[in-house]
Amino acid sequence: MDNLDALILARIQFAFTVSFHFIFPAFSIGLASYLAVLEGLWLKTGKQLYLDLFKYWLKIFAIAFAMGVVSGIVMSYQFGTNWSVFSDLAGPVIGPLMAYEVLTAFFLEAGFLGVMLFGMERVGRKLHFAATIMVALGTFISAFWILSVNSWMHTPTGYEIGANGQFLPGESWLAIIFNPSFPYRLVHTVLAAYITTAFVVGGVGAWHLLKDRTNPHARKMFSMAMWMATIVVPVQIYAGDMHGLNTLEHQPQKVMAMEGHYQSYPDGAPLYLFGIPNDEEQRLDYAFGIPKLSSLILKHDLDAPLAGLDTIPDDEQPPVAIVFWSFRIMVGLGFAMLGVGLWALLARWRRKLYDWRWLHKVALVMAPSGFVAVIAGWITTEVGRQPYVIYRLMRTADAASPLDAPAIAASLLAFVVVYFAVFGAGVWYILHLMHKPPHAHEKGVKRGDKGPIRTAGITPGPTQDPTDATRRDLSGTKQEPQERP
Repeated sequence: MDNLDALILARIQFAFTVSFHFIFPAFSIGLASYLAVLEGLWLKTGKQLYLDLFKYWLKIFAIAFAMGVVSGIVMSYQFGTNWSVFSDLAGPVIGPLMAYEVLTAFFLEAGFLGVMLFGMERVGRKLHFAATIMVALGTFISAFWILSVNSWMHTPTGYEIGANGQFLPGESWLAIIFNPSFPYRLVHTVLAAYITTAFVVGGVGAWHLLKDRTNPHARKMFSMAMWMATIVVPVQIYAGDMHGLNTLEHQPQKVMAMEGHYQSYPDGAPLYLFGIPNDEEQRLDYAFGIPKLSSLILKHDLDAPLAGLDTIPDDEQPPVAIVFWSFRIMVGLGFAMLGVGLWALLARWRRKLYDWRWLHKVALVMAPSGFVAVIAGWITTEVGRQPYVIYRLMRTADAASPLDAPAIAASLLAFVVVYFAVFGAGVWYILHLMHKPPHAHEKGVKRGDKGPIRTAGITPGPTQDPTDATRRDLSGTKQEPQERP
């Protein structure tokens, strides 16, 4: 019983830290690309409004990026503490992939982040724009490697089993990196990050439109966000459908749990909209569904047979209730996002995008929906893989470290206290920044009064207060306010 309790606590601890970590990359991946778009539009059009929005969101990006890095470091230690058997046996495959992420994505982000945050007036516009693009590219490369690792655990290919039971790379790393589920998971996750960012930006824009619908900065960010929702959400729904078909091919019991199909259906399976999974009795209580629709979605044929969990041994079935409901939360939010995008399209067509207050209120309420959807999707993916950590090759129970439950419980409690204190403060400060509307000639990220660079903004133009141009040169000598041509 102690071993079972320790395993559950180790799983809860990893799920807790991953959930906290996941929300920050899901935001920073999309926000980095949004910043690159804003700066590119500023360079192309010369409109100050785009530069103001760039500086406004740059401060928020800096905090979210930092919290994502810190929360990610903690997770890596858990591989050695709580999951040492997994690290030992899968390390020859997973270790190099995670090292590639550090050597490519993290170094790229770290190398150009300082230029992006503080170097606009020091390196020139084009070079600064290149730095912004490099940071955005780095976030994508990071997602590439991490998702490759995780996808390999779901659909392992290209490996060999060594004499000591270790997973070793085979003849080609490409078979490991581009495993069968990886392309679908990469597209689905990156699109989810873009949509998450779009609804945060749209929610902030809606908040400020509700207070002042003439605010040009709020109008622009709301318009851009709603275009993203209108165009990308339908693409995401299609990508999710393709990902589901791939999952049905390689992890059928996960799809069975998602659909609530305890029984096999030889002549067409229903799509259950509601029900209460009952693992003990192997049935879906109070089920309400649409006949044969699941077969149409998964097989593109109303009468196509679908196997159920009655074909899977009991000890290989995932916890159906968690997978069933997390999947419906993700899908339900996805269609709610689609509705907001279509509503915004209608408002745009009728030239009421900035006037319909109920649209703004709904967009504000939907601002955190992307975070909920990505966490629900992650739960569906990871819990649906159980009882395996490497699908059909290594069970989760066999991957854990030989630790006692009290030791894991103590570290879990410490994580909960520290995470809510530290990251709670960071989230509160992000919300504080979002609460303030963007202004004309928005100031950039500050490094402090004693640093050689005080803000990341460009040198003020003739329409600004000349005192804003006061700065110290690299030697610390105060210079008089001046304007550049």
